[in-house]
This record gives sequence, C-alpha cells and structure tokens, in this order.
Amino acid sequence: MILKDKVIIVTGAGPGMGQAMCRGAAAEGAKVAVSARSIDAIEAIVADITAKGGEAIAVPCDVSKTDQCQALAQATLAKWGRIDGLVNSAYYHPDWASLETHSIEQALQALDVIAVGGLRMAQAVIPTMRSQGGGSIVNVSTLASRKPMPGEGGYAMAKAALNQLSRQLAVELAGSGIRVNTALMGWMMGAPLEGYIASLGDEAEAFRTQRASEIPVGHIPPDADCAKAVYFLLSDYASEVTGAALDVNGGDWVAP
Repeated sequence: MILKDKVIIVTGAGPGMGQAMCRGAAAEGAKVAVSARSIDAIEAIVADITAKGGEAIAVPCDVSKTDQCQALAQATLAKWGRIDGLVNSAYYHPDWASLETHSIEQALQALDVIAVGGLRMAQAVIPTMRSQGGGSIVNVSTLASRKPMPGEGGYAMAKAALNQLSRQLAVELAGSGIRVNTALMGWMMGAPLEGYIASLGDEAEAFRTQRASEIPVGHIPPDADCAKAVYFLLSDYASEVTGAALDVNGGDWVAP
C-alpha cells in the first residue's frame, strides 16, 4: 500500500480514468476525496470504496469555479485534517475539429477547465501542503500534447498548458516540500473507449486490433493500470521527483 493513510483529492472522477484512480488510490490505502460535477457519479464511487473497507467522501466541484475549488479543499481538510495529494484530472473535450475552424469558445472552455482549473485547485491546496511541510500534485495530461493528432488541437493546447503548470509550480515551490509532476496518458482501455469501439459496429474488432498493434506494449493500456503511475508520483517513492513528465501510454510516444 504505497499511499497508506495519505489524503488525496481527485478531480474529474467521471467514467474511465478518474474513477479508476479513485478506486485504485483507496485500494492503496489512501483516504480519497472524490470530486466531479455529478453528485450521483461520485457518490456511487464512494459507496463502492467504503463497501470494500476504504475511506472516501464525495464532494461535487466544478473546477471552473474558484469558490468550489476552495470548498473542495476545505471539505477534505475538515474531514481528515490534511491534504497530501491532488490529482488534477478534470477536463472538457471540445468537438473534434481542425484549429483552422475550431470553436474559439470551446477552446477557451477547455483551457478554463483543464489548465486554469488545475491552477485553481493547486492554489486551493498549496497553503495546507506548505503548512504540513509538503505534498504532491499530479496533473493528468495527454499524449496528444507531444504527438499531435488531427482534430485534437483544442484539447491538446489546454493539456499542454497544464504540462507547463507542472513545470512552473515545481520551480516556484522549490524548498516547500511540494512536488508537482505530469502523467501523460495515451489511448486507454476503459468505459469511454469501450463505448467508442462499440459504436463502430462491425469495424469494432478491426479497430481494436489495429490500434493495439500500433502501441509498442502490444495492447491498449487499461486505465486502471495507467493509474498506477499516478500513485507512484503521489507516493513517497517519488520523493525526489518534481517537474517531471512521465509518459504512461505504452510507448505510443516513441512509436513512428
């Protein structure tokens, strides 16, 4: 249990990676503040965690609202008296479109939720982490910020800004004991991708096979396994790691 007794906030705990991280962190011994905009979704995750003997609370939060970010941090502090880790996983994905014709409003929303939302949450937890003598912030980013994909530009721009947030905060928080790192995810097998593949009908298995063959590990990485890299960055095993960008995409970054 590499997160035993650590208090962790996870934003964006919707279907897929967010849920996987909450459940996995709890299984690794963490006390988890589960957050997303949907109260029903986060209460279901909390119920599952507590049924398995873990500790968790559900705190709805829209990371585009500063007051809600502050309230999430305060609710976590009120429950457990400390905040050891923050996972910024909340996101908004614009419609797939070339940047030539991309909706400016959707691009701004992506930046507001992903990058500025990450900053809002960091500002909400940093005072507590400073007073404790340290903590860990992990920003969940995407392979698309390294390996551009047509139509993904608006989303990738926002995630690239989140990447820089990690680097900037890592330098600015030097000496505080607060570490800030990035985990860059690629194609992940989980509820969202399973839904997309199912929508392909007769072409579903061909797509699955082709995509798996293009990733060096030979399969589409499961989201629950990708989440383990986040636990490492949150844990004391990564005590000397800050300002790093860790690729968690089965080697897809290095593939031609």
